[in-house]
This record gives sequence, structure tokens and C-alpha cells, in this order.
Amino acid sequence: MAQESYTPGHTANATEFMARRSLECHGDFFIRHLRPGVTVLDCGCGPGSITLGIARRVAPSQVTGIDLGKSQIERAAREAAEQGISNVQFLEASCYSLPFADEAFDCVFSHALFEHLSEPRRAVAECWRVLRPGGRVGVCSPDWGGFIVAPPSPELASAIEAYVGLQTANGGDVGVGRKLGAYLSAAGFQEIRMQARYECYGDRLFIGEYLARQLEQNDHVRHANVLRSWAESPHGLFAQCWVSAAGRK
Repeated sequence: MAQESYTPGHTANATEFMARRSLECHGDFFIRHLRPGVTVLDCGCGPGSITLGIARRVAPSQVTGIDLGKSQIERAAREAAEQGISNVQFLEASCYSLPFADEAFDCVFSHALFEHLSEPRRAVAECWRVLRPGGRVGVCSPDWGGFIVAPPSPELASAIEAYVGLQTANGGDVGVGRKLGAYLSAAGFQEIRMQARYECYGDRLFIGEYLARQLEQNDHVRHANVLRSWAESPHGLFAQCWVSAAGRK
């Protein structure tokens, strides 16, 4: 496997950033496939906020969330216990080697994972393996080619490019969104449907700090300061383009 590292890390800031996501906001493209009686695997579940939404939709069927981050799995399990959601389990595992038998699930879902993978085709092949015939897969990732960040400036553009370079050096692909449909097709999935939407961050201080911390930890202090300064602008905008692809086995 090629060198690969999860760029956001598992800091408190990054975890809180992921925990703000919900099935309704970030997994809407796949909701029509979720109903009671459907078993679901969530690959790269993070702190589990989307996974718990899935569990509510398909109860009493079982939902399984996997993630490489032990701290994420622990937090997700705590949240499930606190919310009284019993039809979900969280396991520490890799999307490249899923610890499940062939044809174990009716649906496989993955949000904000593929942009960090050096071998996305290998991950899609695992999704195919654990899906039952007729099962549905749904994947979603941002595509940085569609980002809108305002007000524009050469300094801000340079800071964004520095973050892109960081994620690329870590083995990720910031332009993977537009490739998701092709990856599913190559693996054998049919009835592929791609969609795109924008997420506009109302809390620019939060997204600015999220990006700045990753840069700062990798010695891009000047770029980190540019992002923090931009986040304080009274008329700023950070609009992230999300691309999803869903298909049937």
C-alpha cells in the first residue's frame, strides 16, 4: 500500500468538526435506501454522528461503523450509549481489509473518507465484496476543484494550495469527488447516480481554525495565520463542494 496519512488528525478540534455532521445534512443522497430491516456498514465513521442517524433509520437492524482512529471509535460508542441506540456497533478496522464475510451487508456507506485514500479502488473492491447481490453502496467526498472561498486574495489562494499540497503528500486526492462514479463503475456497480451540493460554513472561525491547525502542525505558520485572519472577515464565504455517488451490486 502507498504511503497514507489522515490529514485532519484526531485532535479535539477535528473531532468536533466531524461530529457536527448528520445523516440528514451529509447523507441525504443515500437516505432513500435506508429502511427498517436493512443492515448497513459505515466505512470511516469518525465520531459516529452520521452512523447514529443511520441506526435510527434502519432500527431494529444492525449498523456497524468502522474507523482506524481508536479515539473516534470510543467516542462513537459513548454517544450511542448516551443516546440509547442499541442497534449499532463500532469497530477499529481498515477499509482496505474489512473484517467481515462476503455479502454481509445490504448497504455500505462512506462519507468524507475517499479523499484521504491512496488506493480508492482497493477500498471500493472491499465495499463490493461485503455487499449482498442487489445491495447499495453510497460514497461522498469533497472536490476541491469546486470550492468557493471569499474574499479572494493571492495570500488566501496560497494558503489553500498549501493545504492541498499537505493532503496530497499524505496520499490523499482532493479532487476525488468527480472520480467516485468511475471508481464504482470499474468495480462492477450498476445504476450509478452522481450528485453534487454545496455546504456553506456559517462559522468561518471554526473552519478557518480547522484548516489552520493542520497547516501549523506541519510548519506552514504563515499560511495558518492567513486563514485565521481571513476567518475574521465580516463578509467571508467558505463553500465546500460535496460529490456523491451511489450504485447497486
